[in-house]
Amino acid sequence: MRNDWDRLDRFLVLGSEGNTYYTTDHGFDGSSIVSRCLASDGLRTLHRIVDVSQTGRAPKNDPAIFSLAMAAKLGDERTRRAAYLALPTVCRTGSHLMAFAEHAQGFGGWGRGMRKAVGAWFNTQAPAELARQLATHRSSVGWSQRDLLRLAHPRGATTSHELLFAWVATGTLSDAARADAALALIVAIDELRVTADAPACAALVREHRIPRECVPSAWLEHPEVWDALRATLPLAAILPELTTMTRVGLLLPGARATTEIVQLLHGPLPHPISILAALVAYRDRGVREIVDALEAAFYASFASVVATDKRTLVALDISSSMDRGAVANVEAMTPRIASVAMALVTAATEAAHGSVAFTAGGSGISQLPIAATQRLADALATVDRPTGTTDCAKLISWANQNRIEVDTFVVYTDTETRTGFVHPTTALRDYRNARGIPAKLVVVGMTSTGFSIADPDDAGMLDVVGFDASAPPVIADFARA
Repeated sequence: MRNDWDRLDRFLVLGSEGNTYYTTDHGFDGSSIVSRCLASDGLRTLHRIVDVSQTGRAPKNDPAIFSLAMAAKLGDERTRRAAYLALPTVCRTGSHLMAFAEHAQGFGGWGRGMRKAVGAWFNTQAPAELARQLATHRSSVGWSQRDLLRLAHPRGATTSHELLFAWVATGTLSDAARADAALALIVAIDELRVTADAPACAALVREHRIPRECVPSAWLEHPEVWDALRATLPLAAILPELTTMTRVGLLLPGARATTEIVQLLHGPLPHPISILAALVAYRDRGVREIVDALEAAFYASFASVVATDKRTLVALDISSSMDRGAVANVEAMTPRIASVAMALVTAATEAAHGSVAFTAGGSGISQLPIAATQRLADALATVDRPTGTTDCAKLISWANQNRIEVDTFVVYTDTETRTGFVHPTTALRDYRNARGIPAKLVVVGMTSTGFSIADPDDAGMLDVVGFDASAPPVIADFARA
């Protein structure tokens, strides 16, 4: 059984009061646990909110923002004051601030403390950084920066702040604003609207590091502009844009930009799933040098995955339905491809691991010969066999009967699994008692919109709804905890 503080931590990380992590936005169901903790000890609750947000323990900052809004509007006086002071720490971008405003509106609207805190958020930022925030995050969740400034009505801390506030309010730049070095980015973005040609647009983007969001869509059809944008983007942001960069003519065989992207793919790499998503989306429409570099980077990126050092058993649904549906917003990346890739990653990173499949006949579980040295195509061939139902209880009972020592069972399926005569919660409890291991169970519904296998009172069970690059770190952190 978990206490309320454990539940609060789980909510701040997962965004759900239960044992479920959603990879897509689903709203929040954690108001009751945040309320109870605020009533018990508001400052302790606030400390946890700030800690989870600052340390990056959560894959998304949204639960912390939601909880901060609750603390600011529903906490006692000391908690409210402290929550408003923590606003810049938790809400680090303009989009974060607008999300905070949306939640706070639902918990009681705007008062003097809210106006003062939002005004301070704008005024405590250096003018040049504030200009970037205002330009990049103009509106979100039904709010705009103009709305926030109208309601907070702050007096600018400096002349530059006042000029920025005036630009947000009117949408135009005064002569004083154009002469202010702190507003150089805003001036450059304004000039994009009247720029005569693509080279001039690219020069402005390159000189002022103008974000993609601020470039008029008409200029995004020009290779020169994408070449300038590419210099401002990290590899993780470049990967989803490879197809566009190729379509507009920037990435060609032997081109400088192509060579530079290939070089990036030999440097520090994101999670293998991010690389695989780019490879699957780009393989049939891309430049050969980049396709080859992506494929090599996929296997090289295994080295960047931090092992959990837990005995891990991966179980795959290998039914025909795993060939339908899209994972990580990539149409060609099916649940089968992503699940086998994760089995490969586990084999390459965990010293003690195993892979099985849910198959027809016998125990319903069969060993899969997946090894760290395999190529993905070879590993996919190992799952071509008769299938059975995806019954998590059968998996756990099979491991128990065969005296297999497992710290973490990880099941990959497309949608909700089936439950037979024994519920997975019961099978897991029996396994723990028989083997003397506090084993955990993770069930990943890669194309599901919602299911409930995990017992909300069992801290050793986790459901993952949907799948993208945010899911593997959540699973790994869960296994380590």
